[in-house]
Amino acid sequence: MWMMQKRTNPDRRAGRMGARQIYEALRDQIMSLVYGADGLLPSSRALASEMGVARSTVTIAYEQLTAEGFIETRPGARPRVARAVVERGRARATSRPSTRKVRLSAFGERLRQDPPRWNEPPRGLVANFRYGELSPSDFPVLAWKKAVTAAMARKPERLAYDDPSGSLRLRTALQGYLWRSRSIRSEVDQIVVVNGSQQGLDICARLLLDAGDRFIMEDPGYQMARHTFAATGAAAGLQTVRLDGIAARLAYVTPSHQYPLGGVMPIGRRHQLLAWARANDAYVIEDDYDSEYRYDTKPIPPLHALEGRDNVIYLGTVSKTLSPTLRIGYLVVPPGLRSLFAAAKQIMDRHTPLIEQEALAAMLESGAYDSHVRRVHRRNAERQQALLAALHRRFGDRVRVEGTAAGLHVVAWFDSLPQKHEGALIEAARAKGVGIYPVSALFAGPRARKSVGLVMGYSALETAQIERGCKLLAQAVAELD
Repeated sequence: MWMMQKRTNPDRRAGRMGARQIYEALRDQIMSLVYGADGLLPSSRALASEMGVARSTVTIAYEQLTAEGFIETRPGARPRVARAVVERGRARATSRPSTRKVRLSAFGERLRQDPPRWNEPPRGLVANFRYGELSPSDFPVLAWKKAVTAAMARKPERLAYDDPSGSLRLRTALQGYLWRSRSIRSEVDQIVVVNGSQQGLDICARLLLDAGDRFIMEDPGYQMARHTFAATGAAAGLQTVRLDGIAARLAYVTPSHQYPLGGVMPIGRRHQLLAWARANDAYVIEDDYDSEYRYDTKPIPPLHALEGRDNVIYLGTVSKTLSPTLRIGYLVVPPGLRSLFAAAKQIMDRHTPLIEQEALAAMLESGAYDSHVRRVHRRNAERQQALLAALHRRFGDRVRVEGTAAGLHVVAWFDSLPQKHEGALIEAARAKGVGIYPVSALFAGPRARKSVGLVMGYSALETAQIERGCKLLAQAVAELD
């Protein structure tokens, strides 16, 4: 009996094996050096007899292997594994992992030296106070399903690439939404739909920064923005408070709700920032990441609504209202940059997926999106109040909370707990099933504060989880006192 029987170990359900299955089995075994030094395969007649299939089926499989260079055939002889395949397989089997340093571009080297970190969200916690996550129960499943179904049922004239700036329908709907919700006046052509705020930042960095340029941003601030700008080779200037004498190409700010401390940029500083941008021929990226959540007053007017907005690039997203998994964001760019941003978007990925764009447009047009925002605004206001009440009950005057006027997180300062205990507190809380995240991780420059500060998100938690999490956190803090 042929040694081939052991090698192929075919599924003995005879007749069910087709040429494709035989080809794939033989190809995999050839690549694994199953056929030894001689590399001989059985004849087509012998293999067909053994496997209970027609000889023509095996012949088709052999012809495909020959066409792809895996085997060599000649009249009257058994097929043989191609010599190059055997030698390549031997070299792969005996070679050691390469220690050669991979050559990268300057961009790649900068990323290798200072990469952003991705940490898998912990599972099974009693309460995870991680910022940026939303509760699945808040997602408008029925409204979104209805909008997506309608978008998929709408038969287009043809399946083709669309405008890289985004669906005209969505950009028109966003134009109206931004006017009524944020007092932003813009033309439809100034709006560019992107895959979340991160792609918006990446496009800004690629178009506005070169190696050796300078950018300024808040400290502490959004670290993914810093990584994005620094990857271009630009140098960070971590001072947006004192702008006199600073020359930079770009400023990144979160003026309506500073991330992470939660402050609002005063109107005087807003005008100062815009004047600085005009004087330096620079641009200001205004990240309005969670502007829908204002609990004390009406939403603060954005920089883009002020006089002198020609140097402002407005960045918005639905990641804090619908879901970060949707990857839908938008830029409002100065008129002179519209075609350039559209070209950059086209080079990156043609355009953002159209079904999601059309679904969001439908929700904006029908009022379903506004209704949803009002609902989650109420729910998150309730969650914040539950968190503040739980912190007060468990810690009293031992905790000082900032950033309560807006957003989906607060900052809790434990002034009596030295920063040197930060790591121990994180570990003690995690051991009790509570995820906590320090403010210190968001600083790029030297820290002025000496105590432990936590960024506490609440938008993915229910009231019972918040209460239980604060109780366990208090126990962890007590263990360190």
